Amino acid sequence: MKNSYEEMLKDCNKQLSFVKVEFERDLDTLHEWMHEDHVIPYWNLNFTKEKFAVHLKKALADTHQTLYLGCLDSIPMSYWESYWVKGDIIEDYYESEEGDQGIHLLIGDPDYLGKGLALPFLRAMVKFQLLTSTTNKVMAEPDIRNAKMIHLFEKCGFTPIKEIELPDKTALLMSCTRGNFERKWNYGEATIYL
Repeated sequence: MKNSYEEMLKDCNKQLSFVKVEFERDLDTLHEWMHEDHVIPYWNLNFTKEKFAVHLKKALADTHQTLYLGCLDSIPMSYWESYWVKGDIIEDYYESEEGDQGIHLLIGDPDYLGKGLALPFLRAMVKFQLLTSTTNKVMAEPDIRNAKMIHLFEKCGFTPIKEIELPDKTALLMSCTRGNFERKWNYGEATIYL
């Protein structure tokens, strides 16, 4: 797997990396994760493998987003969607700007839950998104019922804006500006493969 981004997590001396999703390689893993009890209520993608395959192909063909596996020491443990707000449903819910990006995520493998990994991975993905010079804001819209995820976004530097009604959920629209992120976090060392 060719990494798109990697950095060392100093507290545990492990490598965090993001690698682009590939249909053949990752279909089974992602399908399995979508059937985990902690994922089902918020993603609602616990389809048959055939139906999920159609969904994944469509998502991979969507040029306004990029799908990643989050890996710890090269072992896939999370799923990430980095998307451009322009062309997405949430662009109509606030005064969006051309370079705004959004983020969706899940820790797939339950063995990695509760290990303190979600925040460093989220911080790394936001840092990765902010490497785009025209991106000054990263948006999130976690399910309003998902208090843990909302808390995680707040710890990373996201600010709640308002509740919004999306077709599949009631969400809390949140924003992390470049300035807020840079004040909160030291960028540290990372290797980027563009």
